[in-house]
Amino acid sequence: MIKIGMMIGDRYEILERIGTGGMSDVYKAKDHKLNRFVAVKVLKQEFSENANFVSKFRVEAQAAAGLMHPNIVNVYDVGEEQDVYYIVMELVEGITLKKYIEKKARLSVKEAISIAIQVSMGIEAAHNNHIIHRDIKPQNIIISKEGKVKVTDFGIAKAATSNTITSNVMGSVHYTSPEQARGGYSDEKSDIYSLGITMFEMLTGRVPFNGETTVAIAIKHIQEELPSPRDYVPEIPISVEHIVCKCCQKSPDRRYQSMAELIVDLKQSLINPDEDFVKVIDPDEEASTRMITDRDMVQIKRQSDSRDSMDEAMRLRRNNTRTYEEYEDDEEDEDDWEDDEEDYDPRMEKVTTILAVVAALLVGGILIFFVGRTLGVFSMGTGDSDAEQETVEQVEMIRVVGMDVEEAKRELLALGLTPEIQYEVSTAYKEGTVLRASIQDGIMVDKNSNVILTVAQETEGITVPSVTGKSQAEATSILEKEGFVVNAVESYDASVESGLVISQSPEANTTAPEGSSIIIRISQGSEENKVRVPNVIGMTEMDATALLTESDLVVGTVTEEENDDPALADKVCYQSYSMGSYVDKGTAIDIRISVGPSQQMYRYAEGITGPTEDAEYQGGMLVNVIVTAADGTQLLNTQTSTFPVTANFTGIKSSTGVITFTFTVERQETTTTDPETGETVTIPGSSETKTVHRPITFVEE
Repeated sequence: MIKIGMMIGDRYEILERIGTGGMSDVYKAKDHKLNRFVAVKVLKQEFSENANFVSKFRVEAQAAAGLMHPNIVNVYDVGEEQDVYYIVMELVEGITLKKYIEKKARLSVKEAISIAIQVSMGIEAAHNNHIIHRDIKPQNIIISKEGKVKVTDFGIAKAATSNTITSNVMGSVHYTSPEQARGGYSDEKSDIYSLGITMFEMLTGRVPFNGETTVAIAIKHIQEELPSPRDYVPEIPISVEHIVCKCCQKSPDRRYQSMAELIVDLKQSLINPDEDFVKVIDPDEEASTRMITDRDMVQIKRQSDSRDSMDEAMRLRRNNTRTYEEYEDDEEDEDDWEDDEEDYDPRMEKVTTILAVVAALLVGGILIFFVGRTLGVFSMGTGDSDAEQETVEQVEMIRVVGMDVEEAKRELLALGLTPEIQYEVSTAYKEGTVLRASIQDGIMVDKNSNVILTVAQETEGITVPSVTGKSQAEATSILEKEGFVVNAVESYDASVESGLVISQSPEANTTAPEGSSIIIRISQGSEENKVRVPNVIGMTEMDATALLTESDLVVGTVTEEENDDPALADKVCYQSYSMGSYVDKGTAIDIRISVGPSQQMYRYAEGITGPTEDAEYQGGMLVNVIVTAADGTQLLNTQTSTFPVTANFTGIKSSTGVITFTFTVERQETTTTDPETGETVTIPGSSETKTVHRPITFVEE
């Protein structure tokens, strides 16, 4: 839980919340190591509980951290602390393009093109690093006070779209490409489509497709042609209109094939706005029927004349060579025909026929053998078959009956098992209590197995609609409309089209409480060219490298970090892809090696009172207050005449410290008379600097 004033990562002090979204909250913070202000984006709690999402969030955020470009909100750091996942980014003072459009109703053509060029340059830098944004929209484009345009939310959008397509998380469906709306494969050209929609909104002040539901809008992206922006603003130049239309073609092959191509046309439109230079290439054009132009006819005629001339030359040459042999050749032709008739041998024809049949049978047999072996009909019977079988790691099922469902889910995920939830009305148990599990505790079960948990609910709840076979967008819309939270996970299934729902948990027509999570499994198609990531947690670096290499994967970045589990010292404590997930062969897996448990941290949050230990201290005196930890770290150094002084220190590495008070006592000149002698004694005024030390004890964090 993030609170104002707390310190995360031992360096970022949270100052204030400056924004919020469906997936994360953004805070302004101060980086005490580099003495600069930054923006810290913190993943919301409901997403941090999804192990699959968190794994992808880490990988994509780390990839985005490698991007450095003037038109990108740069990512400085990525981390987690006590189940809080955060990204530290460049702090940009300004407003989003969405608010800028709302403020101005619509932008001028030159301003819109200038912004589009800067956005394109930022996206191009990401594409060159093989990072696809997948969530380009005005809300993710920031215009700074200096007029600089910056694209934000790289990486996290990719993580989100691979897990869920809810409107809160993925962003508005108004800007999604047709292939994303179908739940299919998306690439760099999906970003080009979304940028085209953004340009349309900048130029006209409205989005091209609208509807009552997200599904209705998504269908329009797939089926309806983009309206011309000139229908709403006639003064838009023809080149700008054509650029927008080319970006928003339904087929990715007909759009700009790269951001570099788009930037060239955008710059050209600033110079020659009324020139029609934009070319839309139809990939089917070469195979289509088209009219022959006059120019084509001339070219064909030239080629025909050339062939006729060559044929004539060859004919004359044949006639010249035949002048003195003509009759002899005719007689020889008749003799050859008679010789052929006499040389015919029926036995040779029979042998030839038999050999042809045998050859055909041999070829057919070989083909049948290889096809049968491929389908598993024939086996070679060698000892290698056992070696080829994949060894599946097993774990012991824990006892979850009686546990809270959220706690049970965390425990099962930690074991590598996948929990699925179904509900049952029960008044004997507290709502959310696990009543039973599909696998009995103590049983050995394969990792990645599904465990169905039956959970108590107090009321009948809401009937869960069926979304199996629907696209991810449609399924999410249906479930959210009923009041459920959607948690999408990926799975490979060759029998289900990519992007469609394979199964759901709880199942259709059962009941579940309003607001509960519904897990939908999204098909990623066939597993061809995919490999399953093994578990290397707890292995030495050498063993982990060997296992990843055997699995057709490579070791990426190897770093060291502290880990609270002493058993993981000098062993792998983190891998960038979670065990059991499917990745392409040759994917780099980053690992971290534990250097041992992290050091105990302490905090101090109390009011510091004045140095009343010294009798000469009086209220209102100017006092220098220094707070120092036992390891010598100075936590506070200030002057004040008002007490108590507010103190809120976190991340202290020592358990004790000391407060040092330094103040000056001013003594006035005094005169006294000796009663016996009557002599007058004058004591001059003086000044003395006094120091008071107060030991303190810090509290464990």
